[in-house]
Amino acid sequence: MNQAEKEEYLREYSQLKNEGEPFFPYTVAHDGTMAVIVMAVIILLALMFGAELGPKADPTTTTYVPRPDWYFFFLFEVLRVMRNVPKFTPMATIGVPTICMILLFLLPFYDRSPERRIERRPIALVAGVATIAAMAYLTYTGAHTGSPNSPPTLSPPASLTADQKATFEAGEFVVGESGCLACHVIGESGNNGPGPDLTHIANTVPAAQIASTLRNPTPPMPSFKSLPEDKFNDVVYFLSTLQ
Repeated sequence: MNQAEKEEYLREYSQLKNEGEPFFPYTVAHDGTMAVIVMAVIILLALMFGAELGPKADPTTTTYVPRPDWYFFFLFEVLRVMRNVPKFTPMATIGVPTICMILLFLLPFYDRSPERRIERRPIALVAGVATIAAMAYLTYTGAHTGSPNSPPTLSPPASLTADQKATFEAGEFVVGESGCLACHVIGESGNNGPGPDLTHIANTVPAAQIASTLRNPTPPMPSFKSLPEDKFNDVVYFLSTLQ
């Protein structure tokens, strides 16, 4: 901006300032009216649909799956993706958000361009669109991440008898309630890691080895030898039919 443009800008600013309205009470009244409208809409929605409340807190449960509010799903997904590399966990939870916030606060200091039209600022435009797209994608994937305590949704093989199908479904339920899907994928359910994909485990691992691994697993996988015998056998049968 040269001296002539600066002087023209100051003249226009002075003229608009003289023709404008004072902040109080005009702008305050406008903002207050809008705040009342927003509060009225929120109260109306709360009366119509009610508040979404979860079950009563149970400190003794081991199957509760904590989830953040929807506006933190993007950070939740970043942490979930990086959980396989523990040394990057502090960067995912503290480093990335802090760096982004600092860059946002410092924006007036390193972006000194007088240009206001966004189409003439390609770097700012690309950075803004990329940030919004990344947060939208991470929010969507974080919201649709399956619960590790939900049983996988697999249909038993058609060749099984009625009793075998019942055992298959019982083992599937135990796998869900035991939190196996926190580390394994079975079908379209679960998380990809740190454990291996179990969708076709019966093709490579026999039932005896599956049972041995469940009793004496490799850390950090927990042992399942404390399960009741019938539930343990149901799990082994379920996994041994996944082909």
